Amino acid sequence: MSDDSQDQGRLTRAASFVFLHTEHAIYAALGVLLALAAVVALVDAAALTWGALRSLGGADQILEVVDRLLFLLMLIEILHTVRVSMRSGKLTCEPFLIVGLIASIRRVLVITLQSSEITHAKDWSPEKQALFQASMIELAVLAGLILTMVFAIFMLHRARDDGKPAGEESQEQAGA
Repeated sequence: MSDDSQDQGRLTRAASFVFLHTEHAIYAALGVLLALAAVVALVDAAALTWGALRSLGGADQILEVVDRLLFLLMLIEILHTVRVSMRSGKLTCEPFLIVGLIASIRRVLVITLQSSEITHAKDWSPEKQALFQASMIELAVLAGLILTMVFAIFMLHRARDDGKPAGEESQEQAGA
């Protein structure tokens, strides 16, 4: 009976070893792909910024540059989440809240620009009025969502014993 439990213990340890290394390999591959996507997004954002600077771009070009930069920031935050998950073996919710916050802010910027274009138009039609009202409702919902995510991040920081952001190592962990 003891041999059975030892065999089962070895099998469990071997399976755990294989699954852990498979998980780490997938995380590493995901990290590489995210890093490549971030580099491509950075090059694209740099080209857009250069084009906007050369032509003294208007609001549309500036919004597109900011949109791309915020997208790049989201990619980097997701890459940070992958790194933290690989290092700690835990999935933390704070980086996802930050990505959601950045995405919400991106959407607010887009809606604000679109709404300003609608209101500056000379012909004010019922369709444009309905679109403007829908945009204002979406902005109100996004404002509530942003406040909720900021509050959640604040509460996560307060709930943590050491007060450090997710993914930071303590001195004991860094030395080990």
